[in-house]
Amino acid sequence: MAKKTAAKTPYTQEAHVIGPRDVEFDWSDVPLHYIPGEPFATQFWNIMHLAIPLGEKMMAGCLAEALPYIEDPRLREEAVGFIGQESMHAASHESYHEHLAAEGIDIEPVVRNLETLLQVFLGDHQLKGRAKEVWLKERLAFFAAAEHFTAVVGQWMLEAEAWDEVGMHPMMKDLLRWHGAEEVEHRNVLFDVYQHVDGSYSRRVRMSVVASLGLFASWMITADYLMRQDPTSRWWKPWPVQMLNSVRKRLLPGPWFFVGELPSYLRPGFHPSQMGSLDAAIAYLATSPAARAAEQR
Repeated sequence: MAKKTAAKTPYTQEAHVIGPRDVEFDWSDVPLHYIPGEPFATQFWNIMHLAIPLGEKMMAGCLAEALPYIEDPRLREEAVGFIGQESMHAASHESYHEHLAAEGIDIEPVVRNLETLLQVFLGDHQLKGRAKEVWLKERLAFFAAAEHFTAVVGQWMLEAEAWDEVGMHPMMKDLLRWHGAEEVEHRNVLFDVYQHVDGSYSRRVRMSVVASLGLFASWMITADYLMRQDPTSRWWKPWPVQMLNSVRKRLLPGPWFFVGELPSYLRPGFHPSQMGSLDAAIAYLATSPAARAAEQR
């Protein structure tokens, strides 16, 4: 694989060590609707517990596969730290699976289907030679686009004052904001790795469209499944109406939020350091109960 020069944005602008935090979460007193009186908003964020472990494990595996092609030592260091953080994200969200099952939500079918889809569309497929290299570039482009959206959502979660106002359970709120803060913290890494290993603009555009459509479709399909599992589900309370109400209350971002972010990612001169606030992410990580407990262990 032809090796390219690393992205021009100097790493010294955000000289910050990226590494995993050994966090733990206790779900014993978390109710099914941890956003009080908001079944859809709760199930919307529950999708992260089902999709994130699968996607981030695959993302970390793809980045690990790319490590031999990363010549810049600082970028390689960040890539290794990124892999560690994504692995911890996956484990933390998976820890909620048993609690969801205990609350009567049958998650096995949706997890199985998501895993099958990810393996079909983003698995390494045991390719060899040139085909393996091209497919690695395609997956890096896809995951770089996916990371753009997770960083945007991460910034949104850090600013979600409505969560505090409605009394969202503090344990779940900390998990989501800790995760969101780390997404902002490592927002540059996959994009820079893609630029270093390949950097094709046409591939970046193509895979960003695939990623955005795939994420949106899988999220809506999974939301429908979870709402049909929810014990409060009633035919006269269709979840699309509940979704619009939750968006109006600022408990989750609206569909147009994601659509509006795609053009910025597609700008030829775009770099993730131009979005969000790294300072806000670091400030939250300094006060996060789970992150602080990890530092003390």
